Amino acid sequence: MSEPLDTLWYTRCPVPTGLGIAIQQGWLEEAFRARGTSLSSLLESSDFSKRESHFSHTVRNSVRHGGNIPAISARARGRDTRVIGLSWADETQLILASPESGITSVRDLKGRRFGLPNWKNVEIDFTRAQAIRGLENALRLEGLEVADVEIVDQDIETHYSDGQAQSVGGTLAWNGRSTSRARANNLELIALLRGEVDAIFLKGAHGAQVAHQFGLTTVIDTGIHPDPLVRANNGTPRTLAVDGHLIDHHFDAAVAIVEQVLRAEAWAQAHPSEVRRYLARETNSSEYWVSIAYGEDAQKKLKTDLSEQSIVAIQDFTNFLHRWKFIPESFDVRTWIDPRPLEAAQPLALAS
Repeated sequence: MSEPLDTLWYTRCPVPTGLGIAIQQGWLEEAFRARGTSLSSLLESSDFSKRESHFSHTVRNSVRHGGNIPAISARARGRDTRVIGLSWADETQLILASPESGITSVRDLKGRRFGLPNWKNVEIDFTRAQAIRGLENALRLEGLEVADVEIVDQDIETHYSDGQAQSVGGTLAWNGRSTSRARANNLELIALLRGEVDAIFLKGAHGAQVAHQFGLTTVIDTGIHPDPLVRANNGTPRTLAVDGHLIDHHFDAAVAIVEQVLRAEAWAQAHPSEVRRYLARETNSSEYWVSIAYGEDAQKKLKTDLSEQSIVAIQDFTNFLHRWKFIPESFDVRTWIDPRPLEAAQPLALAS
């Protein structure tokens, strides 16, 4: 029997997610208001420790839908979390080079300088991990390894959770230390434009837009490779995760979360134009770059399930994170997954 839940804490990444749509449409709040439960945003909290839970999953009775690296990291560090859904929306994953470098192919990267972000004061440096993943996957297609390039670290002293987010029209925007945060998020790009490195990794709508704006050479887009394990990265698949306390004590709340995510994704299939606008708001970009990064049929990729492809990919990625020492140990992701909320929510979503 589920217990009454006072507050559900939620967070999502600025990427395509069913939870993001459910929040923007007001459906998640509506569903929980009917249960006497209020919703609070972790990223909009004035408390650093609550904002940090977006990356560390330490706040009880919380849900997160977004990049899988922080979720994997929290589980590998012993936090009681459960994956209740996985969503796979392919996106651009670009190795970009300056035109002056003469780099036009992956093989040209051998012996060249590759810029990597290096967040020195965070629990899990997901930006570095996703860049190494993209670089390693690209190089291995040509029989090369990361050791074949010269890594140039771009050290960052600030913290992901510095500065509080504000909701503007349903979209999260950063205030406080936004200038320093924006600069930190783009240090490797700055290094590339200054000629201090020869190539970098960027992904999503931001990466596609930057490549065009600065006339950068696209060396490879691993996000369109036919092999899912080459495409598997921080965003492929994304995790819908909750803490163990929510599952154990408020199971009906976990079911309601999945139900609203599935409802949002079903709505998205018939509303491609609205989805593009939603994704443009979520990614702080334009509909054009959303289409370039996620495809003209982005709405079709909004699907949360527990497919075998997603499970195999997230296991492979978990092993990668351990091999590169981003997490203290690997683990069997199948023991991390709790399929019960999805199984309970599917008939409810179909009926709504």
